[in-house]
Amino acid sequence: MSQQIQQREGYSQLAVDLLAKAKLSGATEADIIIADGETFSVQVRLGAVDRLTKAREKHLGLRVFVGKRSASTSTSDFSADSLNQLVAETCILAKAVVEDPVSGLPAVDQMAGERPDLDLYDSTRLNTEQQIELAKRAEAAAMSSDERVTNSEGGDFDSSSGRVVLGNSHGFLGEYQSSSFSISVSPVATDPESGAMQRDSWYAVQRKFAKLDSPEAVGLEAARRTVRKLGARKVSTQRVPVVFDSEAAGSLMGNLCSAVSGYSLYKGASFLAGLLDKPLAPEFVTIYDDGRMVGGLGSRPFDGEGLPTRRTTVVERGVLKSYLLDTYSGRKLGFASTGNASRGVGENPSVGPTNFYLAPGSKTAQDMIKTVKQGLYVTDLIGFGINMVTGDYSRGAAGFWIEGGELAYPVEEITIAGNLKDMFAGIEMIGSDLVFRGRIASPTVKLGEMMVAGN
Repeated sequence: MSQQIQQREGYSQLAVDLLAKAKLSGATEADIIIADGETFSVQVRLGAVDRLTKAREKHLGLRVFVGKRSASTSTSDFSADSLNQLVAETCILAKAVVEDPVSGLPAVDQMAGERPDLDLYDSTRLNTEQQIELAKRAEAAAMSSDERVTNSEGGDFDSSSGRVVLGNSHGFLGEYQSSSFSISVSPVATDPESGAMQRDSWYAVQRKFAKLDSPEAVGLEAARRTVRKLGARKVSTQRVPVVFDSEAAGSLMGNLCSAVSGYSLYKGASFLAGLLDKPLAPEFVTIYDDGRMVGGLGSRPFDGEGLPTRRTTVVERGVLKSYLLDTYSGRKLGFASTGNASRGVGENPSVGPTNFYLAPGSKTAQDMIKTVKQGLYVTDLIGFGINMVTGDYSRGAAGFWIEGGELAYPVEEITIAGNLKDMFAGIEMIGSDLVFRGRIASPTVKLGEMMVAGN
C-alpha cells in the first residue's frame, strides 16, 4: 500500500477516532475537518526571481456542540497527546459559551450520499525550475510585445494541490482532492511623448495544467491591456449608458453574491432583504450558483457541513428565486441550506459561492459597444464605495469612452454612481463571453444609464 493511500486512510480513521473521543468528553454533536496540501508560488521581475515560496501543510479543525453551545479549535500538531488535549479543551470551551438556539449540525438525512467525480484534481507535478520558467516566459512575452512596455511589476506562477477530509458525529465521512494552476503578469507601459505611465495585468487559472493558457498568451494580453490605457483622459460629468467588460461585470456579480448571502440577510445588511420572488432584473437575466460544475474552480462534491452541493437558480428570468445559505443562516431565516457552507480549518461555517455566474447572452462585446452613441466602457473598478444595506454604489473607474459605437479613447479618474437595484433592473444586454477565472464570473454587461462623474 502506498504511503499516500495509507495517509489518506489514516486521516479518515483519525476523524472517526477523534469524533468518538469528543462524544466521550461530553459533546452531543461534533464535526472535524482535516486538510493537507502543498503550495508553490514564484514571482519573477525583469527576468530574475523576486520571490519564491514552497510549503507543505496539514491542519485539523474540530467543532463540538454541547447542547446548543459550541466551540471550534484547530491545530497543525497531529501527535496523539496534542489531539487528545485539543478534544478535551474544545469540549471545555463549548460548555463555557452562551447557548444559541439555532446552533447544531444539519439533520442526519440531509448529508451528502452520492459523491460525484467533478474532475477537480490534476496529478501533474512541475519542478521548481519549470515553474520559474513559466513565470519568466509570461513576463518576457509582455516585455517584448511592444516597445512602450518599459517595466514590469512581475510575472507570477502559482500551483497548489490538496485534500479535504470531513466527518461528523452523524456518521458522515467524505473527502475530495483538488488542484489549481495560475499565471499572471503585470506590465508597466510608458507614453513616449508625455512620459506618463500605466499599469495593468492579466491572468489565467485552471484546475488542470493542460487547460491553462500559455504563458505567452497571458503575457501578450497583459501588454495589450496596459498599452491601450496610454493617453487616458478625463470626461465631463454626465449620465450615459455604461458597458462593463467581463472582469468589471464579475465584480457586480460579486456584489450580488454578497447581498444574497444568508448572513448579510439575517443581520439586516442586504439591500435584497424581503425581495425573494420579486423582480430584480429584466426577463433575460438568469444567475446560477453551481457547485456541481465539472472542473469548476468552486466545485466540490459536498459543502463545509457535509451537505450535497447543487445548482441553485438565484435569479430566474429576472426574478430573485433563492438566497445562498448554510444550515445556520438558513435556520435564522426559516429556510433549508442551499449547500453553500464554506469554512476554513478551525472556523465555523459561513456562506460562500461555488461557481456563481450570470448566464451568457448571444451578443459579442463589440455588438454591445456598437449600440452606444456616447457612453463608457468600464475595464477597471477602484475602491469600495458600496453600501450593501441600501445598494448605493459609487466607485472609481477607468476604461474607454465610446463615441458613435466605437471605443474612442482611454479614460481615467472618473467615478460611476448609481444604486445596485436600479443597475440590475437597468441591464439592457448580456454578452456571450463568459469565462471563469474564479468562483464568480460574468460576461460583458450593458446598463442603460449611470452617472459618470469626471471634470
